[in-house]
Amino acid sequence: MSDTSPTDPIAETFEAQRDRLRAVAHRMLGSHADAEDVVQEAWLRLSRQDTATIHNLAGWLTTVVGRISLDVLRSRQARPEASYDDGLSELVVTLDDSPAPEDDAVLADSVGLALLVVLDSLGPSERLAFVLHDLFAVPFDEIGQILGKSTAATKMLASRARRKVQTIERPTGVGREQREVVQAFLTAARRGDFEELLRVLDPEVKLTVDTPSGVVVTLGATQVAAGAHLSASAATQGRTVLVNGLPGIISWREDGTPLSVLAFTVVDGRITGITVVIDPAKLALMDLPDPA
Repeated sequence: MSDTSPTDPIAETFEAQRDRLRAVAHRMLGSHADAEDVVQEAWLRLSRQDTATIHNLAGWLTTVVGRISLDVLRSRQARPEASYDDGLSELVVTLDDSPAPEDDAVLADSVGLALLVVLDSLGPSERLAFVLHDLFAVPFDEIGQILGKSTAATKMLASRARRKVQTIERPTGVGREQREVVQAFLTAARRGDFEELLRVLDPEVKLTVDTPSGVVVTLGATQVAAGAHLSASAATQGRTVLVNGLPGIISWREDGTPLSVLAFTVVDGRITGITVVIDPAKLALMDLPDPA
């Protein structure tokens, strides 16, 4: 709940900005709860600030939210499991029974969710530069001040991030190429074809496995390929689904309870991220399709 007072002009101005600030934080962090915490922290900082020194309140708030979000992202990077504790329950799983969804609204929602998944593969500075500039039109010089970088360096960060998300900028759904890359990975994993696995995995791929005992994160194509048979075995009897608008696999036990959910992020023909959820508690939080 907000601690702001509607009779305070500064509070009223803040409330007018709250939805936008929450949207910025959510795009940065991919978690509604974390976004709310960031916005509330921004209000606390504003309440301690001499507002007479603030010439552009909206810009000041955007900068503060950006800096707090950046701190959260960097903290997650130091503790990779932290970025998944809250976010996994927000995974949206739907059956992928046709080459492309026919409902434009559903497709647009999937693309929005897919963007969050791809953004999670970016470094903190890349993510902030892309989100603030491309999604919220914040000038590069202001973003550079948040990052402590030059305007030119900030533009390069945004450009690098933009290339990584180009595959889902337009509402095209999960394309044939993405499906083929995932299928090639699963086939290679089942066959133990290490060279083929390295071909379809991005060198900096991140594998995240959510188990009952905690989250295990593996980084790098060589390391992920070495354990790829685990992902393949979980998907052997699986069914094709969309996970946040991206290609995935869901499998069930014989009694009909969910066994695992796999989600793949594919960029430029290579897998940049794999999320595997096998924790029954996390699976229970998801609204999953029934077994075929």
